[in-house]
Amino acid sequence: MSYSLPMELEAIQDALRNAGLDGWLFYDHHHRDPIGDRILGIEAHVHVTRRWYYYVPAMGEPRKLVHRIEQFRLDHLPGVKEQYSSWQELAAKLEAMLAGQRRLAMQYSANNAIMYVSMVDAGTVEFLRGMGKEIVSSADLVSEFEAVLTAEQIATHAVAQQAIDAVLAEGWLEIGRRLRPAVGAPGRLTEFDMVQWLAEGMRREGLTWENGPNVSVGPNSADSHYEPTAEGSSEIHEGDFLLIDIWGKVEKSSVAHAVHYDITWTGVIGREPSELEQRIFETVRDARDAAIARVEAAFAAGAPICGFEADDAARAVIAGAGFGQYFTHRTGHNIAAELHGSGAHLDNLETHDVRRILPNTCFSVEPGIYLTPEHSPQFGVRSEVNMLTAPGKAWVTGPRQRELVRI
Repeated sequence: MSYSLPMELEAIQDALRNAGLDGWLFYDHHHRDPIGDRILGIEAHVHVTRRWYYYVPAMGEPRKLVHRIEQFRLDHLPGVKEQYSSWQELAAKLEAMLAGQRRLAMQYSANNAIMYVSMVDAGTVEFLRGMGKEIVSSADLVSEFEAVLTAEQIATHAVAQQAIDAVLAEGWLEIGRRLRPAVGAPGRLTEFDMVQWLAEGMRREGLTWENGPNVSVGPNSADSHYEPTAEGSSEIHEGDFLLIDIWGKVEKSSVAHAVHYDITWTGVIGREPSELEQRIFETVRDARDAAIARVEAAFAAGAPICGFEADDAARAVIAGAGFGQYFTHRTGHNIAAELHGSGAHLDNLETHDVRRILPNTCFSVEPGIYLTPEHSPQFGVRSEVNMLTAPGKAWVTGPRQRELVRI
């Protein structure tokens, strides 16, 4: 039987053969697997109330199994179709569909180690193991078909980078203008005021984002996921320590799936930094640069590198300076159309991320030190840049903060 191939099918089958897998089994029910939805082109709003399976073998024609009352659900995909109604018929037809196939990739991670791809429920894995199937994680396949960017997508990252860098630079100046007006007394300025100001600047630049940005003053900067609101926001004063985290992507583009740009900078207002602020900033900066150098060296040498290895490089610097217990999150996350994408994260703390950092992917490098409440003054430092990779090279896509900003 002949059928038309979707853009990625041949590439998926090549990747399966290279990995020594018999096939990739997609399964869903009530959109439990957004990764599979994106790879297979299934719209999130489509009604899915019954289980379906779609199997891409390393060789040959794909196969699909759908419920009779939702029998057209996978018709946009190539392959032969079988239908079921009862659970007994589902089991029998699934076993027939997978006959002779043993090593199957699924959105699964042993021990939930890489939970970002662990979408298949334990019962389904048990069901398939009962048929004699070996279920293998699709984590590296997901990276290849979700995180690898086109040249056009990379260009959208550059547009967002230039716009956000300009908005942030002007934001630091705006804080100074608000606190030291040319005439009259300074007005009240809160974190949320600056969130609104930065957001308006991004809107003017044609960017979109999910939430934020984040402006954190003093002790709030020690909370890595602090979010100021209109109802709960601290005032910004002369003498404060300040952290700004800002991200976004092009809202309207001829390119599908524009890519985010995501950065964090820190500074002090109306004074020089204290010795502790300077020491912590330099430690974070050096940790950031150690992770960058580790990735750059691997790509220059054509050597594979996993996400955990870059995290180790940053974490060693912070631990060596005596601040290891205050670095409480991973070093970086994959960046794509989603701010936190499906590729390798720079992580050997929250997870042991053994996924390879692939060419033509984007990710953040953002180590941090966050002092706990017993420290006075309490503050946190994070220095975040983004990196892109290509065969033989890796690079930072925007400016690197070298010194604390002075406002």
